[in-house]
Amino acid sequence: MRAQGRCRQTVRGVLGVAALAGLAAMVLAVGAADASTTEVGAPVPWGMGMQASASPVKDRIHSLHNFLLVIITLITIFVLALLTYVVVRFRAQRNPVPSRTAHNTTLEVIWTVVPVLILVAIGVPSFRLLYFMDRAKEPDMTLKVTAFQWAWEYEYPDHDGIKFESYMIPTEELRPGQLRLLDVDNEVVVPAGKDIRVLVTSRDVIHSLFVPALGVQKYGIPGRTLETWFRADRPGVYYGQCNQICGVNHAFMPVVIRAVPEAEFTAWVKEAKRRFANDNTRPLPLVAAGDGEAGEVGLRLAEARRGSTSQ
Repeated sequence: MRAQGRCRQTVRGVLGVAALAGLAAMVLAVGAADASTTEVGAPVPWGMGMQASASPVKDRIHSLHNFLLVIITLITIFVLALLTYVVVRFRAQRNPVPSRTAHNTTLEVIWTVVPVLILVAIGVPSFRLLYFMDRAKEPDMTLKVTAFQWAWEYEYPDHDGIKFESYMIPTEELRPGQLRLLDVDNEVVVPAGKDIRVLVTSRDVIHSLFVPALGVQKYGIPGRTLETWFRADRPGVYYGQCNQICGVNHAFMPVVIRAVPEAEFTAWVKEAKRRFANDNTRPLPLVAAGDGEAGEVGLRLAEARRGSTSQ
């Protein structure tokens, strides 16, 4: 019997070690997945945690997240330990006559002051981050973003008012290497390493410009223009989406920002001025509503918008 008991304990120990090893492997796999998105800021299958940072704003978001994670972990462990102590220490078998203590001034002061100090410790870096990400002090260029159901319009006021609209590429029109529900016909192109001021507004309902790898999230509100900024630290392609439910095709409003070297950006500006010179007369793209029956319908959003404008 003792031998069987020892054998069972050994098996349990081996299984426990295997479980821990599996958990460690999962964590390492997640870290490797996050690291692989350094040059292409896009979601990955079964991804956990935040995308790899590609901007100073996102760096600070990561730092604040890690700081808060430590605090909440310590609080959770403390509360769990306190509950365990109370359950064991004050069980009925050990305390047949319950305590009649009504209050404890010292304890009440502690559980009032300590949470206040914790909130202050959380609030100070939070407000610093909010002010840091609010606006650029001396931006190198400005990008105006106008959201509408269900696409985006981008304008470069510092470059002769280059303006174009950006629509999701339907699934059936994707080329090899393009991402389903994420790639667009006209990407935003910006110079890497430059501070970009972003002005966000909306034509119709509330939208939200969201690019995780760059730490960008700002509401687009009709009648208002809100400001934020970002700096892509290195060349790459960074994907985002509308992050505010805005109607039936909310899920089909991707954002693609391509950061390129300054020389390449200058060449793009020259080409963009020619390409989008007759933006009001050029054919507007077809935007599908999705896969399946909805995708077969193929909502021609641009055509519908053109019709409503002419009425």
